[in-house]
Amino acid sequence: MKRIIAMLIAVGAYAAVAANAVDSKTINGWISDSMCGAKHAGSGAECVKKCIDGGMTPVFVDEGKKQVWTIDNPDAVKKFYGDRVTVKATSDSDKKSVHIDSIEAAK
Repeated sequence: MKRIIAMLIAVGAYAAVAANAVDSKTINGWISDSMCGAKHAGSGAECVKKCIDGGMTPVFVDEGKKQVWTIDNPDAVKKFYGDRVTVKATSDSDKKSVHIDSIEAAK
């Protein structure tokens, strides 16, 4: 009986990890700040850096949908403030947030 329970727990854990991997998407967009959001997409790298240095948080602006998402792991985007990027991210629609799995400058 203990083996069956252990097996069910292992299968459940594996299914949860697999479900998270399915939710991860590749998206193009911009790294901006929480005060200005989509206003600086493509034109305000210096302002984004200044706002974040002043206490605002970095956000991700989805290029296609023009939506602003909070970033739940902001250290992942430190080198890309104000830049157009391609991210692989897992989103949480209820919280309107993303977890950046990987990031690179968009081509």
